[in-house]
Amino acid sequence: MKIYRTAGGWFAEGAEPGKVFRIPEGPQSVTTREDLHAYLQQLIQSAPALENLPENLLAPIENQEVWAAGVTYFRSRDARIEESKDAGGGDFYSRVYDAARPELFFKATPSRVVGPGQSVRIRKDSKWNVPEPELTLLVSPKGAILGYTIGNDMSSRDIEGENPLYLPQAKVYDRCCALGPAILISPEPLSGDTVIALQIRRAGSEVFSGTTPLSKMKRRPPDLVEYLFRDNSFPGGCFLLTGTGIVPPDSFSLQPRDEIEMRIDGIGVLRNYVE
Repeated sequence: MKIYRTAGGWFAEGAEPGKVFRIPEGPQSVTTREDLHAYLQQLIQSAPALENLPENLLAPIENQEVWAAGVTYFRSRDARIEESKDAGGGDFYSRVYDAARPELFFKATPSRVVGPGQSVRIRKDSKWNVPEPELTLLVSPKGAILGYTIGNDMSSRDIEGENPLYLPQAKVYDRCCALGPAILISPEPLSGDTVIALQIRRAGSEVFSGTTPLSKMKRRPPDLVEYLFRDNSFPGGCFLLTGTGIVPPDSFSLQPRDEIEMRIDGIGVLRNYVE
């Protein structure tokens, strides 16, 4: 089951293709995945179905903060070491990959998040920018994983590579994050065989593509959530990006008008453009 946010409110899509149902409110007040799944099932059985999902999807976020985890894939570890070698920061990333405590950082407020079809940004003071496709968790106020969506953790690699302490500037700025197209509500965790795919097009031609299965992620999503909720409270819940295992080569940087397409099995396609 999937839920979508549009300018007209929230909608649920059941197992039967082509039928959607209006939801009175978003999922931010639900405390468990089981309660949310049961609520949506009951709604679908009692509410009249609409024939089509309204157009102009928005990011499926209301008042939640967006956080992110770093260096959760070996490929990301290698990329961080390489980009920061001249600044002497490579050892930090090797150590955090092997450490018990994960790297967690604040990513975006809702106002900095865009949805499907909207434009993400690259910083004016950066020359090396990449998208990072990530499985993203919707987490309840009590720390339960309610569902899954796709997140684009835009990153200025030259800024972070210059000094690891510049991470907030490399990661947090206007339209630095995209979420969508839907939140997948599943009674079971996603399989390790689930594939994340990235494709970047420039002037209609593919300039980069890559895939990775979730099984390549070193850390378990519940463990990331547990660390995030230590001495942190989220009255409306939060979103947590779980890291990327797809990194373009060092010679690649996004350009204005590039098209970024991210796909995760069972969730859908998140497509954005670059400004």
